[in-house]
Amino acid sequence: MKLHLFLVTGLLLVLNSGALAAESPRPNIVFIMADDLGWADVAFHGGNAPTPNLDRLAKNSLELDQHYVAPVCSPTRSGLMTGRCWSRFGVTAPTNTLALPMDTVTLPRALKSVGYDTCLIGKWHLGSLPEWGPNHFGFDHSYGSLAGGISPWNHFYKKGPYTVTWHRDEKLIEETGHVTDLLTNEAVKWIESRGEAPFFLYVPYTAVHLPIKEPEEWLQRVPKSIAGEVPRHYAACVMHLDASVARIIAALEAKGVRDNTLLVFTSDNGGSTAENNDLKYPDDNCPNGRLVGNNKPLRGQKGDVYEGGTRVPTLVSWPARVKSGRASSPAQIIDWMPTFCSLAGYEAHSDLKWDGTSLASLLTSQTPLPERSLYTVGPGWRARSLRHGDWKLVVHGEGKSRRVELFNLAKDLGESNNLADAEAERVADLLAVLEQMASRDRDAVASRQAGSQTSSK
Repeated sequence: MKLHLFLVTGLLLVLNSGALAAESPRPNIVFIMADDLGWADVAFHGGNAPTPNLDRLAKNSLELDQHYVAPVCSPTRSGLMTGRCWSRFGVTAPTNTLALPMDTVTLPRALKSVGYDTCLIGKWHLGSLPEWGPNHFGFDHSYGSLAGGISPWNHFYKKGPYTVTWHRDEKLIEETGHVTDLLTNEAVKWIESRGEAPFFLYVPYTAVHLPIKEPEEWLQRVPKSIAGEVPRHYAACVMHLDASVARIIAALEAKGVRDNTLLVFTSDNGGSTAENNDLKYPDDNCPNGRLVGNNKPLRGQKGDVYEGGTRVPTLVSWPARVKSGRASSPAQIIDWMPTFCSLAGYEAHSDLKWDGTSLASLLTSQTPLPERSLYTVGPGWRARSLRHGDWKLVVHGEGKSRRVELFNLAKDLGESNNLADAEAERVADLLAVLEQMASRDRDAVASRQAGSQTSSK
């Protein structure tokens, strides 16, 4: 068996981007990312919490039903911002230290260079100090949490040097209100303030990341069939998020820009079943009990390289150019920077070393992508995976303690039947591809460390 690995540099991917952009006016881009939202947390995948707005969006969108992200938050965000696998930056776990070199050509920097207004409203978590914040990486305006998920009412991150994290344009502030409402209000105001320039709005919500505690008005709307304090708060959080997405869409419609706005809805990783009232956070009187993130029928959850940790609900809506339906070509979070840059007419002046590829033809004509390998590194380098065609290789550990699994996802979506022994030749071929892709890991670490030292002076 012979495998073909498609490695295309960032420079090559954008050579014809001007022609693509010229086909129609450049789109506004709105990228909405939920936090820890599982595959089946949404009603259109069988979830028990009503999500009427997302259901409606799904019906009128192109669903990418094999869209992959990293198993945890900061790596996914690194991939979105750079078009590169997070492991190239040595980022495999949630991080409060500087994740990217300060001179990185990020997605907002690229779009800003071709005339886009850029804005981040929500969770950054790629460097939790103001001097490492979003405005230093290409965003004109930023608001929300510099660090990770925060308590919903007091807006504090975990106890320690990054506890106070709520900010506007990297200036720490104090505000009252529920985090989901504050973020949505800011997003709506920013859309309303737009002029003639195209814009990129990135809205990484903290819902449904722990700790959750929802307003009473949302708890009252939860179906009576959902029992238990944390399950009811979780359902209310999903419903609250659903309504917030609808508010953003309504703002785009009111502004008259909905038709030419490319809107993506996704999650940063799979659902979680961790303890909600995490004692590492300052007390916000949140309910005790385990979260009920639902990834069925997928195996695993947040933190795993199995499907349940990395395959997330993803919708793409662009009324002017994207037809509704379902696309099954495997895609990954690293594909969005090449895609958006292509559609915006951005041309790189150097090799950006993208691991991702443009999805433009998949979105606008639903042309399947060429078969390729998707590489994933889990938290702390403890596990890696390689998706190629219907096959998925999972490697735990290294050296003598290495354990290998092989699954045929077309026949075994739940990854329950390990075929590694029966498919030894296939395993050897896939391992060779995985090692080739892994050879580029940490290639940006030295540059990031140099930037960190410069910023600390």
